[in-house]
Amino acid sequence: MAIAVIPGNSPDVRVWLNGSIVDAQAARLPHLTHSFHYGLAAFEGIRAYETASGQGAVFRLHDHCKRLVNSAHIATLDAGLQFTAQDIADGCVQALQANKLAAGYLRPVIYIADGAMGIGAAANPIHVLIAAWKWGAYLGEEGLRNGIAAKISAFQRPGHATVMSKAKITGHYVNSILAKREALACGADEAILLNEQGYVTEASGENIFMVQDGVLITPPLGLNILGGITRATILKMARDLGVPTEERLFARDELYCADEVFLTGTAAEVTPVREVDGRKIGAGGRGPLTTQLQRAYFEVVQGRNADYARWLTPFSV
Repeated sequence: MAIAVIPGNSPDVRVWLNGSIVDAQAARLPHLTHSFHYGLAAFEGIRAYETASGQGAVFRLHDHCKRLVNSAHIATLDAGLQFTAQDIADGCVQALQANKLAAGYLRPVIYIADGAMGIGAAANPIHVLIAAWKWGAYLGEEGLRNGIAAKISAFQRPGHATVMSKAKITGHYVNSILAKREALACGADEAILLNEQGYVTEASGENIFMVQDGVLITPPLGLNILGGITRATILKMARDLGVPTEERLFARDELYCADEVFLTGTAAEVTPVREVDGRKIGAGGRGPLTTQLQRAYFEVVQGRNADYARWLTPFSV
C-alpha cells in the first residue's frame, strides 16, 4: 500500500491557500484551528495524470470541485466560503504547476479556521487549502496487477439517520480509519464495511463492485454510500462497452461467491480483490472484466481515449 509521505518541511513544497500560492510552511494550521478539534471540514481527493504529450490532465476536476462545494453546503461551511467551484478548480491546477507536477494527487480542503472554540462557534473564517503531491498506486502496484486481500470489518457503515453520505466530510472517516487499521492488523490489505442489515456497502475509502455471470454489480447509492466519481465513471464506461450492470443489495456470502471483485476510487483507481475473509474470489487474481475495465480506465485518464476527453482538464507544467 502506498502511504503518501509529504515533504511538508521542504522549502520547495507549495500549496494554494485562500487564492494564493504560498510555501507549505506558511500554511501550517494554528493549534486552535476549529476543524482540527471538531472534525468538520469538507475535502476531495483528485488525480492528475501525465499524457502522451508530456502535459498534465486532471481527471473530472469540475465534478470533484462541484461535489466539494456541495459538501461544504451540506456541512454549513458555505456561509463564509469566499471561493466558487471554478476558483477551486483553478487553484488545483495552480497547485500542480507550482510544484512542477504533471501527474499527482490533489487534496482541496474547506475548513473552519481558528477564532472561537466550542461546538457552537459559527463566526470563524472559512479557509480553503489545496495540497498537491506525487502519489503512486494507493493499494500498491502488485495490488493493481494481482489483487489484494480484503476483510469484512467489525465496524459498520452508518445509516442515513447518522451520516449524510453525499457530503465528503473529514469526521465521516473515523469508522473507515478504524476498519482499515483492523484489516491491516489482521493481515489483510483493505476492509469492507457492511450496514446494520448485513449488506455490503463499500470499503474503507473505495466503492466496491463484483462480477457474477458477466454482470457487473455494485451497491446502490440509496444504501448510504458515497457517490464515488470513479464509481460513476466505471458504470458509464461499462455500459458504453455493452456490459450488463446492476445496482442492487448483496450480502457477504454472495460476495464470497462472485467471479470477480474490485474496488474503485480516485486513490485506488481500479484495484482487483483476490480474496475476502480468506476465501478466494474466482481464480484468485485479476479477472477478465476487471482487467478490461482497468485498462480502459487508464486509457481514459491518461488521455488515450478521445471519447472521454471531456473528463480531462489539460494543463502545462
